[in-house]
Amino acid sequence: MTVPPSTTELITSLEQYSDVFSWINDTFDTSEGDEEVPPTELTELDELITQLLATLDIACEDTSSQLERTIDDVSRGVPRLTYDLHFMKDSAISLQSSLVRVLESAKDAVPDSTSLALDHLRHLDLVKRRMEATRDALREAESWSSLELEVTTLLAERSYAKAAERLSEANRSMMVFHNTPEYEPRRTLMVNLQNQLEASLSSALVAAINSQDVAVCRNYFSIFSHIQRESEFRNYYNASRRAAVVTLWHDVSLVDCEDAVTSPAVTSEPFAAFLPKFYEAFSSLLDVERVSIPAIFPDPALTLSAFISSTLISLQPTFPQRLSSLSTHHNEAFLHHLISSLRATEEFAVGVEKIIEKMGYIAAPPGSDTHSPDLSPPTNPRSHARRRSSRMSISWRPGAHPLSSAPGASFKPQIIDGMEWDQELFQPFLDFQMDYGSLERRLLDSALHKIISSDTTDRIPDADRARLLRERAVDVITAAEESLTRCTAFTHGYGSVGLVSALDTFFKSFIDIWTADVRLETQYSSSNSQSPASGDDLSDMDYSAQDWSDFQRSLHLLSSARAVYERISSFEVKLRSSLAQTAMRFRLVRDDPSNFTIAPSKGENQLLEQSPLNSVDLHSLLDSVESDPRSRESVPSSRHSQTTTSPVSLDPLLVEARRAVFNFANTCQTSLQGTILSPLRKHLASYASSPTWNALGDPKSKRIITANDLQVPSFSLSPSDTVQRVAEGLLNLPRLFEVYADDDALAFSVHTLPHVDAESLKGFSEQASNDALPQSSHMRRASLSTAKPIPLDPEAVSSAWLSSLGHTLLEHLTTSILPSITSLSPAGAAQLASDLEYLSNIVRAINVEFPELDRWKELVELDDDEGKKRLSEAEDVDHVLRIVAKLRRWER
Repeated sequence: MTVPPSTTELITSLEQYSDVFSWINDTFDTSEGDEEVPPTELTELDELITQLLATLDIACEDTSSQLERTIDDVSRGVPRLTYDLHFMKDSAISLQSSLVRVLESAKDAVPDSTSLALDHLRHLDLVKRRMEATRDALREAESWSSLELEVTTLLAERSYAKAAERLSEANRSMMVFHNTPEYEPRRTLMVNLQNQLEASLSSALVAAINSQDVAVCRNYFSIFSHIQRESEFRNYYNASRRAAVVTLWHDVSLVDCEDAVTSPAVTSEPFAAFLPKFYEAFSSLLDVERVSIPAIFPDPALTLSAFISSTLISLQPTFPQRLSSLSTHHNEAFLHHLISSLRATEEFAVGVEKIIEKMGYIAAPPGSDTHSPDLSPPTNPRSHARRRSSRMSISWRPGAHPLSSAPGASFKPQIIDGMEWDQELFQPFLDFQMDYGSLERRLLDSALHKIISSDTTDRIPDADRARLLRERAVDVITAAEESLTRCTAFTHGYGSVGLVSALDTFFKSFIDIWTADVRLETQYSSSNSQSPASGDDLSDMDYSAQDWSDFQRSLHLLSSARAVYERISSFEVKLRSSLAQTAMRFRLVRDDPSNFTIAPSKGENQLLEQSPLNSVDLHSLLDSVESDPRSRESVPSSRHSQTTTSPVSLDPLLVEARRAVFNFANTCQTSLQGTILSPLRKHLASYASSPTWNALGDPKSKRIITANDLQVPSFSLSPSDTVQRVAEGLLNLPRLFEVYADDDALAFSVHTLPHVDAESLKGFSEQASNDALPQSSHMRRASLSTAKPIPLDPEAVSSAWLSSLGHTLLEHLTTSILPSITSLSPAGAAQLASDLEYLSNIVRAINVEFPELDRWKELVELDDDEGKKRLSEAEDVDHVLRIVAKLRRWER
């Protein structure tokens, strides 16, 4: 087509497009018959573009002009708006005053006689209406004299509908006798007649309900509605229809429930196997009621909900009692049966929701909107007191569930949200779900007991203990992984806090058992252990076959501790991933609750949401896990990789488990250190009782008498044989670590070594990196509990172990050996000072600084006068000075 000839048509065509490019293409198209051919010549296209630009310029100018005129009009009109409003207000006030004056003038214009006549007419009209109302009331009250006879006659004739209508009419006239002496007798008569009608209908009603005669039941429901007995009709109906299901529940023989009926003729079965059968029978009944209830009741969905709730309440023994019996019977394995029972209950609830949804397509019975009170969802019969009228129905019995009928010609799906049948169904599980943490802990403790009891420690060689720890760690991790599925199946993630606590305690208990065993084995090692090959280069070390056996055992256990730690860390990644999925579900439900739910049933979801499980701790845990990207990452599974990154996170979940692993590693390290230092401690065992300490003479002035009676002064004393052997043992320790330098076990949990901290580890790492050649060996990472582990190479690990061993030995020397010396003579003090000085030089060779050793050396080599002076001048006597003063017999 050609360009529109007018600007108005051009703007109109532009408003019809949402895309400017489409509008330009359509504007440039030319029409030839039914086909659209775009311009092919550039000259023609240029003319069209020029014409279109000119037209658009004109349209812009016109629009700007119209906008300016509109702005001018508004600018001129706005200042007058306030004036117009004020003028309208004044006019309204004037009009009101005028109307008041006109009304007063109209009253004055009417003569007094006419006004009196009008007032008299109004009074007569009021009297007439009240007299007519009184006449009608008296006529209804007059019928009370024959009410009993009429109703009795109708009941004898089985005209139950007419009798109900007669009672309904009489009930409406009860207000006439209110606050009069006649009210109570007539009320009593009304209740008696209603009871007679109900008694006459009860047997026929039960028969009609049992035979599922829908037409008769609907007629009886109308009769009961006329006499305000709808709830009693529902009680009859529910009691009759649920009888088979209640009997099935009561008469079953269960092997794991103490309150179940036991009969020799009936085969017993477990509760977990019976429950799906019970729900299947219940679902079949509800499927039948799906058709029957809408044909009788005006509120089918609410009626079905009340029917389910009343059936669950009528079960004897109750559902909670059965679950309590299961808990007593199965003990630790109770959680497995709970989960299977809950799964069957959830499947039943989903099926019931589908049945209720199908009821929405069934029309309500005709005429069901008569005699129906206001619509109100039924409340929980456990928490709602039954509404009692002043009359007492003969159909009332304990446990009956009242429900007022509701108007409406058809089922409305939104009413489902007000039903509480599913909450009644899942309420028995809620207490156990809130106690999920302790139930899971009991189950895990039982699993741990089975794992541990399968081993007989006295029949397992020491060489296999480390291997057994790795194998049992696999079993423990497998048991822990099963708990992730149980938490989701039983609590749908609401029990995550209890899950983490149970798992943490589970791993801690497992590690603590092995820690106690290692401590026991350290004290009572087996005497028949075989000595592993030590190598020719270590044959000169003073270790027995038993020492080498204990050394290898402790080293292998430490390596197993590293493997267990890595397995627990890998499991924690799985735990974080599971919690992250739970957090994602919670977030989806929070953002879009109409399309996502936590639990399959709305009732169960609402109970869990309102329970203490939905706590601040739970959401804090889920938020921390969901915000941590490491919860979606995997941890390297190979422990033999050249670089091992510590999986410890800034905020670990299994805190106690990690602490228990490090405690176990510390126990293994202590045992290993005890084995390594055992020869040195044996040398020091008799050091305190050496007779050298009580030798007489002053070595500083000792003289050697020769044949020519020349005096040859003696030089510094040599260290004692004991200290020399200890020093040789310390100097041989580096060779021991050179042999085991490539063992990863020594690098694990270095921060738990005695007398080693993060700062000293950092210093060892820096010193080793300066002394060693670049890329001389692979790097290790110490398993520190800090955010960034310090990388350690084999030299740094060896330095850390040597430093720890040196400090441990010197601590044993200064705290146990030296204070055991009874006394020191001047010669003995000189010998001790020489020993300590020699030992101090030796330990410095392995990078050990022990200030207390230097303190002992400094005080021991003092003469008596200087020692007494220092003792008297000291304001605060430290324990070393106090011990030395006692040994040297210095008096303060």
